[in-house]
Amino acid sequence: MKKIVKNLLIILLVILVIIQFIRPAKNISLTKGPNDISSKYPVPDSVAQILKVACNDCHTDSTRYPWYSNIQPFYFWLNSHIKDGKRALNFSEFSSDKIRKQYNSFSKMSTEVKEGGMPLPSYLWIHSDAKLSDAQKAMISSWAMAQHDSIKAKYPPDSLKKK
Repeated sequence: MKKIVKNLLIILLVILVIIQFIRPAKNISLTKGPNDISSKYPVPDSVAQILKVACNDCHTDSTRYPWYSNIQPFYFWLNSHIKDGKRALNFSEFSSDKIRKQYNSFSKMSTEVKEGGMPLPSYLWIHSDAKLSDAQKAMISSWAMAQHDSIKAKYPPDSLKKK
């Protein structure tokens, strides 16, 4: 029995060493692209600062990677969160989405933040600075709903609903 456990531990150690050499590309862009949310919608500095600290790591093309991201399998886990976050909402490509998706994204953003669904609790474990105060939640929620309402005022209602 001890020999089996020892062999399993050796195999596990070898696997951990091998995966350290697997380095997928990181999510880092140094410039804002033409489809960034701020290219189409006004983002006040106060809102931009909150988004930078609490949202952008998972919802843009530019992630701040913590030191432990250099250790596998943590990078795989982080990368999975980033891909999921960008699939749901990507501020870097926001303006290229259909207007219906932008409209719904603002509404969902407001709700998620207001109800405490974002940032994710697992993100807050390490990024305590991303924990939003009630005032910050209200600011993001109000800003998102203002953008939502501005879209609603500009476009016919049937263009904003799923067909």
